[in-house]
Amino acid sequence: MLAIFQKAFAHPPEELNSPASKFSGKAAKLPGETLSDFLSRHPETAFSMSFGQAASLAYVRPDRTRFSLHQRLFCGVEGIYCLFLGRLNNLCSLNRQYGLSGKVSNDAMLVIEAYRTLRDRGPYPADQVLRDLDGSFAFIIYDTQTSTVFAALSSDGGVNLYWGLASDGSVVISDNLDIIKQGCSKSYAPFPTGCMFHSEIGLKSFEHPTNKMKAMQRIDSEGVICGANFKVDVYSKTNSIPRRGSEANWALANSR
Repeated sequence: MLAIFQKAFAHPPEELNSPASKFSGKAAKLPGETLSDFLSRHPETAFSMSFGQAASLAYVRPDRTRFSLHQRLFCGVEGIYCLFLGRLNNLCSLNRQYGLSGKVSNDAMLVIEAYRTLRDRGPYPADQVLRDLDGSFAFIIYDTQTSTVFAALSSDGGVNLYWGLASDGSVVISDNLDIIKQGCSKSYAPFPTGCMFHSEIGLKSFEHPTNKMKAMQRIDSEGVICGANFKVDVYSKTNSIPRRGSEANWALANSR
């Protein structure tokens, strides 16, 4: 899966940018070039959706002839689109919790419903909602109504996710490390496990929501500085995601 978001909509961490990208001999690509590269690798099974200059999402349909523990899903509901990789072990109980019992639902649709609940009603903090997801998963959501980006990676390390910066500063997120390396040059890093990224809130740990994240310099095998690794700072505290009583939601945060 591949998601590309224009810088003005995603607000990526500055530490993802590596000055070495300009001098590595292999410059980062423009978003359109990375998207074309991804699609060309899977000419029969890949498709993409673009939302003007704001975002592009690409997905490769799974090979039904090969068994995999990790599902690849893509779906959209009322202007909210989700790329999902992995599997939720407690999907049935979560369907009941979110009122999806009896409806056609999969892991990606459940994640969209959980996000929509956070956005519109916000009865629980986001970190609690994500901790309720039992399994190995990575997902990327783009909400066209609020131009919001929301991504998360489970804490068990069962699924890999990477992110980086294109040559124009756009955020590139994918489970394909080769696509990230070629598209972002040295300005990339593994997406931290047990963490979520929201375009207005930034990068947070849902495993340790009261602790701040810190960027740690990362050196590749050639001794070149790359985009930073992000880890929980166990010695610092931060305020939780701001909420305003029962009406708190991220749509309001986006309209400020």
